[in-house]
This record gives sequence, structure tokens and C-alpha cells, in this order.
Amino acid sequence: MYLSYFGIRVTNLDRSLKFYTELFGLKEVARGDNRKLGGGIYVLLRDEKSGQKLELNSYPESSPYGVPYFPGEGLDHVAFKVNDVTETVKQLVANGAEPVEILPSLAEVYREKYGGAYKLAYVKDPDGNWIELYQHPQPIGPTIPEAY
Repeated sequence: MYLSYFGIRVTNLDRSLKFYTELFGLKEVARGDNRKLGGGIYVLLRDEKSGQKLELNSYPESSPYGVPYFPGEGLDHVAFKVNDVTETVKQLVANGAEPVEILPSLAEVYREKYGGAYKLAYVKDPDGNWIELYQHPQPIGPTIPEAY
């Protein structure tokens, strides 16, 4: 068994697709339309470095899943490992991401584990879902990592 993908519900598919492909470099690998089946439209995105996949789901009001939207329904956060948290946050905010203030203590345990070299920040996507950005001493390599 392995994690294949995770899906999030979005309120504007085009806006979210642009956000995740342009700002995070995810590539579209599949797309489907399940509206005739009572579902919605989905787009599957993949990160070429990690192999992780994100499914964006957009439901019409006529779908039983097209209920009022509340940011983060059942989703805690989506995590991206980056080389430079500070620079990445600056670029994302300059392109429309909303920064999220967190308690400094949330990252302290990792700073201690990695000798102070761990950095952590959060931003929100267009629908208010939290995105974690983190870096630690183990660099991003050319192959899919075994863990974080």
C-alpha cells in the first residue's frame, strides 16, 4: 500500500489550477468530468520531483458534493519541501498567496531536532486551504525521497 494522491475541493477550478501549476510547478496528468454521474470535474496534478499528486475537485451546485464551502474541510494542510522558505514565501505572497501567522512553538521541536536549520511557514491557497512550506538540512535531491 502507498499514498497515491490527495484531493481538495476548490471553488474555482481555473483559478486553483493556475495557482498550483504556475506557483508550485505541478503538472496536469489527468482530467475528468463526472457531472453526469452526480460528481464534478477533477484535475490530477503531479510534482515531478517527489511524485506526489494532488487532485483538484470542482462540484456544481446540482451535485450532492456541491455543498457550501468551508476552507479546510477535513484537510489539515498540504506540505511542500523547499530549499529556501523565506524566498519561497516572498514569491508566493507577491503572486497572491496569503501568509498565515503561526505560533513559533509549532516549529521549535524541529529546529531542535535539526540543530536550528529547520524552517517552517504557511500560506493559504485561493480557497483558504493551508499550505506548509518547510526546509531542513537534507537537500532536495533528484530522486523521490523516502520520507519528508
